Amino acid sequence: MSRILVTGSADGLGRAAADALLSAGHEVVVHARNPARAAGLRALVDHGAGLMVCDFTERDAVRRSAAELNDAPPFDAVIHNAGVWSGPAVMPVNIIAPYLLTALLRGPRRLVYLSSGSHFGGRDSTARVDWQGRSAGSYADSKLYVTTLMAAVARLRPGVLSNAVDPGWVPTKMGGPSAPDDLELGHRTQEWLAVSDEPEALTSGGYWYHRERRQPHRAVHDVGFQDRLLRALVEETGTELG
Repeated sequence: MSRILVTGSADGLGRAAADALLSAGHEVVVHARNPARAAGLRALVDHGAGLMVCDFTERDAVRRSAAELNDAPPFDAVIHNAGVWSGPAVMPVNIIAPYLLTALLRGPRRLVYLSSGSHFGGRDSTARVDWQGRSAGSYADSKLYVTTLMAAVARLRPGVLSNAVDPGWVPTKMGGPSAPDDLELGHRTQEWLAVSDEPEALTSGGYWYHRERRQPHRAVHDVGFQDRLLRALVEETGTELG
């Protein structure tokens, strides 16, 4: 059985993935951004899940949580599910927090980043990006960045299985009740990439949709863009990927 962190697991895809992994017998740590949201995770915690409470808009809070998690046994996998659709929190939550956790957490051999079909509309530029979240950020840009981070990690950490998942437009709080994709299929791929020993799940650098590997935005596997993004993230956070 694996030890797995699922960020953004108070509801939606993260909650579904955490519940399924816990029910399958894995050791799961769930995450909520504040105590009020964490209260909604009581059923999973009562069933044996660990709990991480951390506001991903606060970089110091992310650093403290990473340090606390490093004092416990290392994770086998991290599912970077937390995300927001709009507003000032887009860049802090969708790319800065997963970057910091990737840089700071010791041990995970599988990393799964939640992408989106919206990443095809992202700009392959880091110029004039408000990483601090002082104004509304572009969701499409943030998803292109996190998908590119996945590919950079796959290239720079050959011992780590790093993949990104497009869950589809599913009926979650973010997606809305009229979303046309299947919620069940929406979370199964990240679980599969986190724990399966099937040959396809043991590959790295993939952009996946419903367990089918697809071609992402052309910038994702552009090493020059990967390096520019990493430089921008290092300059912004003061933290090297390592």
